[in-house]
Amino acid sequence: MYKKILLPVDINEESSWEKALPTALTLCKTFGASLHIVTALPDYRMPMVGSYFPEGFSEKAHEAISQAQHEFIQQHVPEDIKVQSVIVDGSPWEAIIKAGKKLDADLIVMASHNKRKFIDYVLGPNAEHVVHHSKVSVMIVR
Repeated sequence: MYKKILLPVDINEESSWEKALPTALTLCKTFGASLHIVTALPDYRMPMVGSYFPEGFSEKAHEAISQAQHEFIQQHVPEDIKVQSVIVDGSPWEAIIKAGKKLDADLIVMASHNKRKFIDYVLGPNAEHVVHHSKVSVMIVR
């Protein structure tokens, strides 16, 4: 049923993956799907943003996140799961949608986050945007 499952992960925020990762792994094993772990980075190359950071900062940030993602995969993803590390620039929800389209993902599995506004308590701001804007199925794990 599913061939490519996308899992958004904030490496520094365990709540972004601690419940969603086991669900995504089970789905990958059940359907023989590949797992695509996506991390969003702010777009440091934008002129307005980039001027506040030293030259080469974006490349260093990408390098650091790439290394952290690979360590995450080694620690948390079994070897029998085909996995891909993906880093996308932009706001989290836009990066998730963009990566899903580019990878041609069948399913997005993501955790809900509890933040400040009422809707955030119900679903989470990024999850809400992904649900509303994604063209593929989205599974929210609570």
